[in-house]
Amino acid sequence: MIESLGVRWVNLEQPRPSNRSWLEERFDFHPLDYEDVFSRNQRPKIDEYDDYLFIVLYFPRFDKQVGRLNAAELDLFVGPDFLVTLPNQPLQPVEYLFERCRTNDELRESWFAKGSGYLLYKIIDACVDASFPMLAKMGNKLERVEDEIFAGNSAEVVRDISNVKQEIINFRKVVRPQRAVFSDLERTKQRYLAEDLDVYFDDINDASERVWQMLETYKETVEALEATNESVLSHQLNDVLRVLTVLSVVFLPLTLIASIFGMNVHVPGQDQTVPFWIIIVAMFGIAGGMIAFFRRRRWL
Repeated sequence: MIESLGVRWVNLEQPRPSNRSWLEERFDFHPLDYEDVFSRNQRPKIDEYDDYLFIVLYFPRFDKQVGRLNAAELDLFVGPDFLVTLPNQPLQPVEYLFERCRTNDELRESWFAKGSGYLLYKIIDACVDASFPMLAKMGNKLERVEDEIFAGNSAEVVRDISNVKQEIINFRKVVRPQRAVFSDLERTKQRYLAEDLDVYFDDINDASERVWQMLETYKETVEALEATNESVLSHQLNDVLRVLTVLSVVFLPLTLIASIFGMNVHVPGQDQTVPFWIIIVAMFGIAGGMIAFFRRRRWL
């Protein structure tokens, strides 16, 4: 807990049911809010009470252990003179800001002097801004996938396209329901934010909209790359089928000739060498003529 200039900031990372009694001794929160904090099955929302706000937010977090993007829940209680943050997973922006306020006296006094509303803005703004480096990595992956497709490595990038598409879908699941919460936050911020700081929460909403627009752009891009890659793979498959079809057509008359002269009956020229070579030359001539015809028609 950090306290300065009459404002308290309590940060409990990955809170457990045992922390509930500690919170109940210091704060008078509604029992349903405690259930929401420890249930971990919530949606983004803002609940207004007479003397505090209860906010549930979700932010994208890359889990290195499983190598995929997950949603980290951040529960916040905001009152006139306090701010309680309860992330269910380690959130680097929250940890960083809390540590800075704890170790930097000048910064702590500067932020705490502006009230709990300003602290709320700094935390949410840092968490939203943390999305942009993740989006930049997604953009780089899409560029690499595009380069690989046009370099002729379509078969190798199928898995990469699937992975990027999954990341974009997971990211959208986190951001989409939260847009309405940020809009509500613009309305409720007046309770704990001075008039001269009103523009700050508008900035959060703008940043959230930029994140959503980038996700929309990436969604369209990955769908276009997937369609392009499928088209390239289909074209390559058509080339293979065309070659196989041409070879089949070329060998069809040769197979017919060989079948006729291979019958177990008496045929002209049997037991003679010259007719054999004549047949061989004729077969090569037919094959060469058909190949030349197919190349002239650009079928091969």
